[in-house]
Amino acid sequence: MSRPKALGGALTALATVAAGVFLATAVSTTPAVAAGTGTGYLHTNGNQIVDSTGATVRLTGINWFGMETDNKTFHGLWSNNPWRGQLDTMARLGYNTLRVPYSNDALKPGAAATGINDFVNPDLIGLSPLQILDKVINYAGSKGMRIILDRHRPTSAGQSPLWYTSTVSEATWINDWKMLAQRYAGNPTVIGADLHNEPHAEGTNPAATGACWGCGDTTRDWRLAAERAGNAILGVQPNWLIFVEGVSCPSGGLSNVWDNDPSNDEDCGWWGGNLSKAGQFPVRLNVANRLVYSPHEYATSVYRQTWFDAPDYPANMPAIWDKYFGYLYKQNIAPIMMGEFGSTLVDPKDKVWLEKLMAYTGTGVTGMSFTYWSWNPNSGDTGGIALDDWTNVNTVKQAILQPYLIAPSGGGPTGGPTTGGPTGGPTTPPPGACTVTYRQVNAWQGGFQGEVTVKNTGTAAVNPWSVTWSWPSGVTLGSGWNATVTQSGTTVTAAAPSHAPSLPAGGSVTVGFTANGTASTPATVKLNGVSC
Repeated sequence: MSRPKALGGALTALATVAAGVFLATAVSTTPAVAAGTGTGYLHTNGNQIVDSTGATVRLTGINWFGMETDNKTFHGLWSNNPWRGQLDTMARLGYNTLRVPYSNDALKPGAAATGINDFVNPDLIGLSPLQILDKVINYAGSKGMRIILDRHRPTSAGQSPLWYTSTVSEATWINDWKMLAQRYAGNPTVIGADLHNEPHAEGTNPAATGACWGCGDTTRDWRLAAERAGNAILGVQPNWLIFVEGVSCPSGGLSNVWDNDPSNDEDCGWWGGNLSKAGQFPVRLNVANRLVYSPHEYATSVYRQTWFDAPDYPANMPAIWDKYFGYLYKQNIAPIMMGEFGSTLVDPKDKVWLEKLMAYTGTGVTGMSFTYWSWNPNSGDTGGIALDDWTNVNTVKQAILQPYLIAPSGGGPTGGPTTGGPTGGPTTPPPGACTVTYRQVNAWQGGFQGEVTVKNTGTAAVNPWSVTWSWPSGVTLGSGWNATVTQSGTTVTAAAPSHAPSLPAGGSVTVGFTANGTASTPATVKLNGVSC
């Protein structure tokens, strides 16, 4: 993952989701269901996340880390898979939300992004970390995906038990959040702030120095700090959701099992995973219906918690999840969005854990939301959905997650023409005259990258549009973006995405791609069967 960890005792490690058998709270009416991630900004209604129309939305996402490390931008930009191609795969697999970890170092003026393959991603060269984030957000939004920003670390050096350190103050933490809220204030692709990653215990009780929950000490009480930051953000951007993680030990300190004083001992969980005191001490925000609790949950590949070796494992897990966070959902207090969960699945216990955890979240649109850790294959203690080539996928993990994923399909109109034909069905869209321009963006040994721009020069919109072209034998498609790009024989088809099916008269569309083989200009380009 992006962060190493494993503390001894009853606590430990860093991040990610949970599994088990879960029965959703009964409801008297069937909720309206939003396509993909819904319309407009999101808010909460009891234990559900809903869109601007009130339709229920389930965030089923993934983490893509790197912006919190020394690279200060997404990992895998060094690979042969373009950044758009990686997002295309995430969306195609059904991940409708992207959680983006960052450190405050990446936000500083003059911060430089490193580890970028300039042959594959020439459009990112020279951009700042924030400018690269802008491009990822805009492209993800064009695919109907949502973005959650995660303050993962104060600096790229590592995580911190508290939300501030000796070099990064609480004021810096809050001011940087306000800057991000202002930067993306008009873009509903960005839906909220995960305030601080994995607050956790430090020091041995009774001399605790780490993050507590409900202790009342303003220098250590994570619940109070979350209120201060959350309300500051909502003062700038009242439409954002505020994602609040748990702690590890509510006291903020590790149990001293050697002092023979049980009063100093408590039940601890994963870093960021313990929300057992949130019912008693809730986070209070100035804007109603903006709070989402976001626990982390992991498997033995991160740390072998005692419950993994219980004689009744895995039947014991739902009660553990209930205690740490599930009760908030079951009692209709607030939505749950598991910000991190994952495993290498090397231990057979972990596969059972992931299957049980996903079942615990519930099926369908009313289940708990989540963002899996992680897309990245270079997460040391969990691995990723992507394999080491950053292109192919771990099919074992994906098969477990797949039944719970709700693919993105929003961001714009999803239907075809509304006028009916003689039998009441949609009319056949008229073909359009067109012109085409081609730009070769880059080339390397064994492959190339290009852009086909087609302009509709007809007098009517083409809805839905489809662009085709041919390549010489031996040239094969690598990846495509701004459309659903496929190849059959020597013919390539770029079909309109669901969020932008219409190409208006006078409008143009640019389809990007990478290909394998000798660099070749697309031939016989057609718009809906009409040659350009």
